[in-house]
Amino acid sequence: MSEDLRPFGDPGSDAFRVDAYPFYLLNRAVSRYNVVIEAELRSLGIDIPTWRVLMILGEQTPLPIAQVARSAVINLSTMMRIVERMTKAGLVATAPNPDDGRATDLSLTEAGRTMLAAARETTAPLYRKLIRGISARDFSKLLGLLNQLHDNLE
Repeated sequence: MSEDLRPFGDPGSDAFRVDAYPFYLLNRAVSRYNVVIEAELRSLGIDIPTWRVLMILGEQTPLPIAQVARSAVINLSTMMRIVERMTKAGLVATAPNPDDGRATDLSLTEAGRTMLAAARETTAPLYRKLIRGISARDFSKLLGLLNQLHDNLE
């Protein structure tokens, strides 16, 4: 049986250690990942928020802009600026939502699909490097734990 490290991750505990605080470790990993991935994406002429939008729309298009913003973890006002920039670049198109006149749908264009394919090809080696040495079981467990942390915050 392994030692229970949860008390060391509790900021209210006298035994608190930053190296046992999961949100510090998550932020450290994401921050480092963003530095590395940003350089890769920059070579394609896109940034991380654009990459997030492309990935989301790559799974389902069209989607309401507000839904894309929620999925991409981007506030709506920032999302509107990203959509404007992506529209000017020809990566996405907007259209009124047929079911809700107040909503605007966002779709990938052919150029957007091409950019998504290029971004996937460019970022795949980094992904493969990051998961190297992590078993399928551990990877599945990691995804489950990350989703549980997210759900616990809802």
